[in-house]
Amino acid sequence: MISDVKIIEIFCNLDDFMKEFDTILTKHSISDASLPKKRNRKSKMSKSEVMTIMVIFHLKSYRNLKHFYLHYVCKHMDDFFPDTVSYNRFVELQKQAIQPLAVYLKLFGLGKCSGISFIDSTAIKVSHYKREKQHKVFKGIAEKSYGTLGWFYGFKLHLVCNDKRQIIDFLITKANVDDRSPLKNKNFHDKIFGKIYGDKGYLGKDLFDKLFVDGIHLVTKLRKNMKKKALEFMDKVYLRKRAIIEAVNDVLKNTCQIEHSRHRSFDNFLGNMIAGLTAYSFLESKPSIKIQRFLPNIGIS
Repeated sequence: MISDVKIIEIFCNLDDFMKEFDTILTKHSISDASLPKKRNRKSKMSKSEVMTIMVIFHLKSYRNLKHFYLHYVCKHMDDFFPDTVSYNRFVELQKQAIQPLAVYLKLFGLGKCSGISFIDSTAIKVSHYKREKQHKVFKGIAEKSYGTLGWFYGFKLHLVCNDKRQIIDFLITKANVDDRSPLKNKNFHDKIFGKIYGDKGYLGKDLFDKLFVDGIHLVTKLRKNMKKKALEFMDKVYLRKRAIIEAVNDVLKNTCQIEHSRHRSFDNFLGNMIAGLTAYSFLESKPSIKIQRFLPNIGIS
């Protein structure tokens, strides 16, 4: 269960960010005198409060945002949020909070590369693949693809994390995008240096050479029909511990609830994904690597 102190910490971080965000946005906004003036009425709930509710929803055991808001926030959290609005109004405010929350996640919610990184992609299902033709919310956006667990309809979440179980960067693509494609984009791996460990899906000489030029050493296991090559001992260890990113994916899906099939709009999907990733950054207990178990056997401290 999330404590009251943690809720206050989340709100303070988001509120401090929003004060600076609004100041910069107002300072650099361009006004057009030819456009009619719009009424800018201040909402009862601030964006900081809306963003906080979006984040703590993913840290609770609730699976339905409407039930969480109406039966928990409005009834049991009136000390934290005294000026709650109707659920329909909250949904409108939620759409307005997606952009600043995404900026906060990119600036303050991600970890830093330590020279040891792990990469993987996970399927984000938005509907059963047999109902692909009937699904209208993501028509023309989501795609069908085949993964390790079979066919699915939705998207892929590409993650890079460090050895301290922090997410370094992420990218959301359609389901049929090759796992190697994001790594070919320098904007995706510009925060990464040193060695990055992936599964066999990232094998490719062109990708290896491209990353090596950018100062990144891609390490993967080999397929059975490939010529064996010598690996350093620590590379073998880190390849065995590459499952840490699988644990991160598990926490994101089962604790932070970034995947479900009840989306009613693409904005809702994005808001749920960004809020879930932000909630992960506030988790105190994350999957970790304990390399020390291997080191005493070879005399390394």
